[in-house]
Amino acid sequence: MAARRRPLVRLLLGLLAVSLVLCCGGVAAGGWAYSRAGTDTVDQVGFARPLAVPPLAESRVDERGRRVFDLLARDGRRDFHGDGRLTRTAGFDGDYLGPTLRARRGEQVVVNVVNRLAGRTSVHWHGMHLPARMDGGPHQMIRPGATWSPTWTVDQPAATLWYHPHPHGETEDHVYRGLAGLFLVDDDREAALPLPRRYGVDDVPVIVQDRSFSGDGQFRKTRNMINAIGVLGDTLLVNGTVGPYLDVTTERVRLRLLNGSTARLYNFGFADDRPFDLIGSDGGLLPRPARLTRVQLSPGERAEIVVTVRPGERVTLRSTAPDLGAGFLADRFAGGRDRFDVLQLRAADRLTPSPAVPGTLVPMERIDPDAASATRRLEFAGRAINGQSMAMDRIDFAATRDTTEVWEVVNIDGTPHNFHVHDVQFQVLSVAGAAPPPELAGWKDTVYLAPQRPVRIAMRFTDHSDPDVPYMYHCHLLYHEDAGMMGQFVVVEPGQRPGRPPAHSAHGGHG
Repeated sequence: MAARRRPLVRLLLGLLAVSLVLCCGGVAAGGWAYSRAGTDTVDQVGFARPLAVPPLAESRVDERGRRVFDLLARDGRRDFHGDGRLTRTAGFDGDYLGPTLRARRGEQVVVNVVNRLAGRTSVHWHGMHLPARMDGGPHQMIRPGATWSPTWTVDQPAATLWYHPHPHGETEDHVYRGLAGLFLVDDDREAALPLPRRYGVDDVPVIVQDRSFSGDGQFRKTRNMINAIGVLGDTLLVNGTVGPYLDVTTERVRLRLLNGSTARLYNFGFADDRPFDLIGSDGGLLPRPARLTRVQLSPGERAEIVVTVRPGERVTLRSTAPDLGAGFLADRFAGGRDRFDVLQLRAADRLTPSPAVPGTLVPMERIDPDAASATRRLEFAGRAINGQSMAMDRIDFAATRDTTEVWEVVNIDGTPHNFHVHDVQFQVLSVAGAAPPPELAGWKDTVYLAPQRPVRIAMRFTDHSDPDVPYMYHCHLLYHEDAGMMGQFVVVEPGQRPGRPPAHSAHGGHG
């Protein structure tokens, strides 16, 4: 009952905040604050810098046939604006973001993560199906100076995944400083399709993050007291580039969009409203492309789109006002009216011909919800799930290997949230009782939760059982996650009971 009172409490607090603005500063000042809330960079971006493309990570095959990557997490400095102001940052193998890891389905991989940061961190493989001990959540912390070497066999369809730290209570800070990168999975089915796939040429990563800068060029993390969803920046970084353009040399280009922000939603499309083909979501390719003019992504979500350009033209990738579905306070103070020019595509005068996007992509076996062995309801409110905040030593439930489950996930307060689950990709069965839109028709690991619009999802737990080491489920608005909007589950063998999570202080790799 207490959790259900929180929406009213939050609404009253928001109205009180607005009232205080009006009372303390007068009606004129209150109106000014309301009108000034939000950001709009449409037609204000110079697009003066070429888009940085994260390099493909080098790898080697060891004597056991495993593909081995090395990642070095370290502090850095970067001049984002070209004016000599150096921003304190963090990155993998560089001063901001990290290289793109790439592996094929069926390969066994090893990633040697070396922590050269001043404090502990972790690296979570977002969207990857792998054992809980290799997942990189808050139980797999890496001490300063230590190396963590998770290994697993890649066993999932071709997809655009990513990696980022996941230390409990500090994830927002680590990601905001720049610790993130892509992990691409390839397979034979995707390779057989006539899709753009020359990395950095007609197959381009687009990692979109919002940041605010102080006068001396440092990242500034300012929170909004009226709609506390986290930090909303006024400047976009795309692959770490401010005001980027991409030289396009082919008729069609595949953009792998990642919302790498900590709190902001984007509603991606093009300035001239040209249609594009949505070919993939979080967990891989769709059964067939969807012809769209907009695709909305909450933090952590990905989308693969193919857009056609004409010789010599310039077209802008833009984020228009996202549909938060959370009322006027959220629209005004949680980014619901914000617009951004993101990236300019500059087509060459002569373009290399590209094949048309095929009408069918990859088959997708539908999960039968009637076969579910368990149905769960997860209510998101305040900074808790089902009234409980995250506890490292508490396992919230156990799923049984080789079973199907249906979860109903619902935001019961007035603040935007979203939902991410580790280990599995799920299928969206319905949103507020209706069939999911085309962008939610494929495999997903993250989904937006508008207030009072239940999302029903189905998933299968196929392997990687461990009664002691949990996976996470949480809001991927990282301020909420850090504040406790996260839970833990384990996958167990039939008839097995969950154990106890390991003491996280005992983890940290080896020096």
